[in-house]
Amino acid sequence: MSRPYKLLVERAHQIVQISNTRQRFLKGKEMNDLVVLQGDKGGYSILVNRDGFIADVDTSEVISAKYDICDVDVVIDATGQCILPGFVDAHTHPVWAGDRVYEFAMKLAGATYMDIHKMGGGIHFTASQTRQADKEGLFASLRDRLAQMVQSGTTLVECKSGYGLDLENEVKMLKVIERARKEGGVDISITYCGAHAVPAGQTAQEATDDVIRNQIPHIRRLMEAGELQVDNIDVFCELGVFDLNQSRDILKAGKDIGLQINFHGEELHRLNSAEMGAELQAHAISHLEEISESGIEAMASSGSVAVVLPTTAYTLRLKPPPVRAMIDSGVTVALGSDYNPNAHCLAMPLVMNLACVTMKMSMPEALVAATLNAAHALGKSESHGSLEVGKVGNMVLVTAPSWEHLIYQMGSHNNLIRRVIWRGQTVYHKH
Repeated sequence: MSRPYKLLVERAHQIVQISNTRQRFLKGKEMNDLVVLQGDKGGYSILVNRDGFIADVDTSEVISAKYDICDVDVVIDATGQCILPGFVDAHTHPVWAGDRVYEFAMKLAGATYMDIHKMGGGIHFTASQTRQADKEGLFASLRDRLAQMVQSGTTLVECKSGYGLDLENEVKMLKVIERARKEGGVDISITYCGAHAVPAGQTAQEATDDVIRNQIPHIRRLMEAGELQVDNIDVFCELGVFDLNQSRDILKAGKDIGLQINFHGEELHRLNSAEMGAELQAHAISHLEEISESGIEAMASSGSVAVVLPTTAYTLRLKPPPVRAMIDSGVTVALGSDYNPNAHCLAMPLVMNLACVTMKMSMPEALVAATLNAAHALGKSESHGSLEVGKVGNMVLVTAPSWEHLIYQMGSHNNLIRRVIWRGQTVYHKH
């Protein structure tokens, strides 16, 4: 007979719950009001049930009095450790072949992102390499990248297609991500991004028509047949890629088959895509380096989440998005790593540090943006992003005097993170 509880983590000196009132997101001044359990001499405990959901959070003294330890499969002594929610990476491109290290050298010499794009580099180069790769090779590299994310504390990640740029190869990428989702060890939100770039030999309108008339209907059939689970629709709305009207049409077509709108906007040029996304009730819009005041107001009004990506602005030497103005205006702000061959960062602790330094976020704001708000950007904050009863038992155990050290000690997260737990089971343990 199986025990009713899968895991008890006990005697932690600090538990960062984020929220304890089942809030789906935090914005404005709320982002600095974290719920943190600390100060009890006996420490604090979290109990996870058989199904991988949190059953209780309280002082260790209360938990030990309420429950029989014989009813628990695994007990972890977290003395001297802090417990945080598993991090949520709200924007990644983790399925690709080849690398673009030579482009990094070109950028250091002064080339811009669009200079390289026009020369056939960037997305087009990666698409050519990815098209040549088989599913087994792509899956092996994806699994390795996901493992590195998990070691850095990520337990829910958004994964995009977008380096196929035709039906066959986009479906190939989506099936690779679906296989990883089914394998488990990390939760995955899958995004179809067939409109990531205009394929060679096509106009932007021809590519738009192909996405709407061929790719999206085929993906819908695969979803209905149970072969794929796709959550979000994305498009690169950018000058020289897909314009405002083309992007709107693609996003509406995805929304019509039940996908959440979650797209690239206002990265390199101001096209008023934030206003367009807000008009469509977009769940999330990423990048936003060039967002206008009216775009910020529109997103605050619509409730669309701003997924900001510090690594991109850092790598491309772009002006960072106006995050302080967004927060002050009531926009819900989330973080993503933008992991891809152009911004090679897998670690949310480093992303949080960059957000604090380059975007002027406080450490509590950065943590909220990398947990609860990032989960909300993916439509998953009912179950993820905070350590509350009824939510998934995804957590990070850190050996440090306080949780802030994970952001403060830049680049040292691999030394600080002692254990990562996914749905009540250890998926990474530093011995």
